Amino acid sequence: MNGPRLSALVVAHNEERQLAECLACLGFADEIVVVLDRCHDCSREIALRFAGRLVEGNWEREGPRRRAGIDACRGKWILEVDADERVTPELAIEIRRVVETSSAGWHLIPVDNYVGTRLVRWGWGASFGRSAHAALFRKGVKRWGEERVHPIVSLSGQQGQSLSSRLLHYVDADISEMLQRLDRYTSARALDLRDSGDIGSYRENLRRIGSRFWKCYIGRRGYREGPYGFLIALCAALYPILSYLKASLDPQAGSALLTGPLPARDEREQLTAGDG
Repeated sequence: MNGPRLSALVVAHNEERQLAECLACLGFADEIVVVLDRCHDCSREIALRFAGRLVEGNWEREGPRRRAGIDACRGKWILEVDADERVTPELAIEIRRVVETSSAGWHLIPVDNYVGTRLVRWGWGASFGRSAHAALFRKGVKRWGEERVHPIVSLSGQQGQSLSSRLLHYVDADISEMLQRLDRYTSARALDLRDSGDIGSYRENLRRIGSRFWKCYIGRRGYREGPYGFLIALCAALYPILSYLKASLDPQAGSALLTGPLPARDEREQLTAGDG
């Protein structure tokens, strides 16, 4: 076989606090590719210790920088993870087995999400989290959209069986960080709404408060997580109405995102549009 079979791809912006721990888990890949977006800390020095290839640049949106990283990968398969994620030894073994035997185009990897040290497994969704994502795919199969937040992901080819081992994702350090993330999400979404020319209606976004809360807290069983499940459902429920209010009432909403870094791992990929 010519060239590597599996490339591990990490996209980072000023991630010196956790980048080394993430990259240290990826030694089972045939190559490690790191995309550095406007890094002003020691991320580059850390990446050089682990990565065979670096891609450095300045991207306003998530899609183009993700595509730049995918283009730089030489492997037939790509594992796409972020600095706040960890591949366990069990998952590494399963990934190697899949890329050696699978005839599919892509596979979902289940995710264990942590808030601080607390595992929060239930209730994620409705654009404020995910319980699985298409992190393992053949090159040419996955394409990121242009949205500033929650970029829609297009996947071609046949979906393979979901992996059984879980990817560890350290979402937020605490509740304050969760609320800061909600503020960033809604500011970026307000920009997308204004760009689209259709910001929606006040009445429709009020309605979505109830439907999205129900989806996360009841439909996705967030109630099993107690107060954490309530917080996730509340943030998911407020996301559309806050985005709408910023787009319609606050002309400065999101302006800082034009010059500063946009959310990277915080932008949740959506395989299908329309989440209530």
